[in-house]
Amino acid sequence: MLFRPITIKRWLLAATVLPAMLATAQPATDTVAEPPKNQFDVSLQFMTRGETRYGGLPAADPSSDSDSGDKVASSNFIMARTRLPINFKRDWLEARVTPQHNGVWGQAGKGAFNLYEAWAKLEARNGMFAQLGRIALDYDDERIIGSDDWAMASSSHDVLRLGYEGHGHKAHAILAYNQNAEVMTSGGNYYSGGAQPYKTMQTLWYHYDVPRFPLGASLLFMNIGMQADKDNIGTLDRDKTIFQHLLGGYVKFTPKHWSVSASYYHQFGHNETNMKIDAWMASGKATFKPTATYDITAGFDYLSGDKYFAVPTEGAIGMTRHEVVRGFSTVYGSHHKFYGAMDFFYVSTYFFGFTPGLQNAYIGGSYRPINGLNLSTSYHYFATATKLEDMGQTLGHEWEFQARYALTRDVAFAAGVSLMWGTDTMERLKRSGNENSLRWGWLAININPRIFSIKW
Repeated sequence: MLFRPITIKRWLLAATVLPAMLATAQPATDTVAEPPKNQFDVSLQFMTRGETRYGGLPAADPSSDSDSGDKVASSNFIMARTRLPINFKRDWLEARVTPQHNGVWGQAGKGAFNLYEAWAKLEARNGMFAQLGRIALDYDDERIIGSDDWAMASSSHDVLRLGYEGHGHKAHAILAYNQNAEVMTSGGNYYSGGAQPYKTMQTLWYHYDVPRFPLGASLLFMNIGMQADKDNIGTLDRDKTIFQHLLGGYVKFTPKHWSVSASYYHQFGHNETNMKIDAWMASGKATFKPTATYDITAGFDYLSGDKYFAVPTEGAIGMTRHEVVRGFSTVYGSHHKFYGAMDFFYVSTYFFGFTPGLQNAYIGGSYRPINGLNLSTSYHYFATATKLEDMGQTLGHEWEFQARYALTRDVAFAAGVSLMWGTDTMERLKRSGNENSLRWGWLAININPRIFSIKW
């Protein structure tokens, strides 16, 4: 017999010794590698936009011999913005610094250099967080608080932001106090001409997303402290801070193929001259998207305006002394998104600051024929909210056409053309010269690569 049967004793010996030998002979490969705890990224944004404008020249001084009021204004220029976002993230800590340069090609002084963002954020596992520094704030549809990315400089705020996010709830508290310098003399608390348009600001924002239902809603309260106007304070203290308030909400419903949103905000308190404020705005928007190829949008905005103004064709605006400010202010929103691409309203002001409010009815759509290409158009009808004494309320009609193409993930092109047909009311309120037909076109390139990234 060539093979002897294996006894139970030998089986037990093999079962004990062999696994130990294999474990000793082979390296340990089943240890789970610990995931990286730190991430460091550096990106670059290089955006250049050329614009051409025709029309809209302010009327010449009637007492001047110049005939510039009879000429049509036109201008061409190229603007550029360069940002270098630097971001660090750990499981509980995040920090970002974004140096920024913006200006016009050939500008005297070669543009402006500043810090667009510079903040640190601490996060707890239960959803609480604290963020401190210069922060680009964006809330809801950006109508009231937004970074306004269309503007080359954009907007950011020096604030402390505390909050909680989790289980469908988001609650933020934003606190700011601004000064021009460390001044210890009399009047050291006077704030004028600083980087921010307000002296103090406290904001509460709450958002809730309904579980398993396409509905989200937000509430917003702002308490904005403005420095008393030194030329109109009367018996007020020079350092006095006057407060105005904003309260309202935003709701968005997104069932299949639809997106419907609405908002309402009310302003009250007092302005810098201590006049009472009582103003409001409401908006509604609906988008129908039956396929991924195209969509159709329609909406309406109403912003209240001041009353009882007489607007002469020349000279200063004759106005009744108001006791209440009824013109709604869009404060710190991304204005370019809402009231026409030509920015006639809430970016540029009316002649001598007249604020008749605004009605903006619009309809439009977009079409995506190929991957990466988006073509869109829209029509706006503009009218004042205030009834004027000797003019109609219609301000004008604006057509917009835009095209955007993403060449790669890091490179995108965009172009647009807008046409405005203003009325006599628009010409008198804006003092836009003798041409009611205004044209504007632009072409932009946005290069935004991540140039360095490491995890450890």
